[in-house]
Amino acid sequence: MITRSPGKFLDALLALPEPSGKVLPRGVFMVMPRAFEVDPESARDNVYMDTEVSVDADRARAQGEALAAAVEAAGVEVVRFPGHPDTPDDVFPNNVFATAPGRFIVGRMFHPTRRLEAERDDIREYFTQQQGRRLVDLSVRECVAELTGAMVIDRARGVGFCGMSNRVDEAGLDAMHDAFGLQLTFAFDLQPDEYHTNVVMSVLANRACVIHAGGLVDPLAADAIAQAYPGRTLMLDEAEKNAFAGNCIALTDTDLFMSSTGADALRPASRAALESWGFTLHSVELDEIEKAGGSLRCMIAEIF
Repeated sequence: MITRSPGKFLDALLALPEPSGKVLPRGVFMVMPRAFEVDPESARDNVYMDTEVSVDADRARAQGEALAAAVEAAGVEVVRFPGHPDTPDDVFPNNVFATAPGRFIVGRMFHPTRRLEAERDDIREYFTQQQGRRLVDLSVRECVAELTGAMVIDRARGVGFCGMSNRVDEAGLDAMHDAFGLQLTFAFDLQPDEYHTNVVMSVLANRACVIHAGGLVDPLAADAIAQAYPGRTLMLDEAEKNAFAGNCIALTDTDLFMSSTGADALRPASRAALESWGFTLHSVELDEIEKAGGSLRCMIAEIF
């Protein structure tokens, strides 16, 4: 079921069976920065980007490797793919590639320059040939579907939260709902200056949520999402959201990863709430990569 009604979403959520257990990624994959640049085309609809700043590619590479090492230190396997000089903005693979049990999903990007990333044979072959997953290729369809950039997923309940922007259209919404095998998807409009859902919210280990309500057009939509995680919803303020605090990810039941920019912007009450819910916050310096308008969550694609 896909709905845009907050009331129907909550009614349908109550009707879902209780999760049979925790659903956490068995690993992640990353595309490591190589000839890293800020893509002027992507900057047209991404207010978090600044094409006038200089980018230090060596520093970006070091920050990408530091993130991979921090994830591995938490006991999570990291599969690394090299960046490609033809796609210097390819450090955000979670918009382009995703997995679900037995499936490898390729998205359909809005910007033509980023569609080149979806054509990479090495990433496709790793998941389809080496892991034997069925390919679900949305890149060849007439749609826009930027996967877990646009769709934040509670994997345990099979529930998707899709913020509508130019990075996902109605056909893409339907295609992602089916590709991920979701039971329920709640779709809502993002504010005109927000491009991805995963910048304004994140579901943490299927048991908590962080969200900037102001990033959604309808306050009732944000309230409905908060009701889905009663007592465990952190309402981010605008400063926290702008610092990418919402672009975070819990890779285990307790290990929460966020960029240093986001972690430094957290109010004491926000940090205390996350800790009270049993999360250990790991922060990694990613300010060089954040010049491209994305942060830590965008760099990590989960393997289920």
